Amino acid sequence: MYLELIAVLKELANDGNVVVAAVTGAGDFFTSGNDLSNFTIGDDPIPVKAAKGRVLLAEFVSAFIDFPKPLIGLINGPAVGLGVTTLALYDVVYASDTATFHTPFSTLGQNAEGCSSLLFPRIMGYSKAFEMLAFNRKMTAKEALDASFISAIFPQSSFRKETMERVRAYAKLPRNSLMIAKKLVRGVERDLLHKVNKAETDHLEERWQSDECLNAIAQFFSRKSKL
Repeated sequence: MYLELIAVLKELANDGNVVVAAVTGAGDFFTSGNDLSNFTIGDDPIPVKAAKGRVLLAEFVSAFIDFPKPLIGLINGPAVGLGVTTLALYDVVYASDTATFHTPFSTLGQNAEGCSSLLFPRIMGYSKAFEMLAFNRKMTAKEALDASFISAIFPQSSFRKETMERVRAYAKLPRNSLMIAKKLVRGVERDLLHKVNKAETDHLEERWQSDECLNAIAQFFSRKSKL
């Protein structure tokens, strides 16, 4: 999935006919988080898996940092993990009233990703950001709106219709003007975002090899098998 979305973002960035891009989920969820079975399958030793995972995750987040056109998130339902943290790299985020935002990193012995360690405190303030990123607090759509994490909430029954109307309207605006607007707003911190991305993924490579993380993942699958 990571490689596919990286390729799509690059294709959209280079397509002269594309003015804005929108990302939404299939079904009832926006994202369901990382597939933790990646840590338990395959013949590679854990350090090799961790190193490969760091490279892939860093490239994935970089694709969002470097995307030159307006990027709109359409959060159609619950969002977990990387699908939440990277929302701070979008330009506008709309959510269904059924959406929730959950980053259960410390539960799994991991740490923040997607530049959220920098951007979440900027957007919602340090206390709320730490509560989400360290204490695993799940945020409702209303709470996300109040914290300026999202721009608007729409009823689930009309979510796709109302949000796509906005996306189509934005797509009629001058492409170069929008790209300049984004460059002026985001360009000044692009290098900083890449540094933060590297720091987060470097820590994650260590975390993925730690007893805390491996034990937490084992406990996760143990609980899941008892359901």
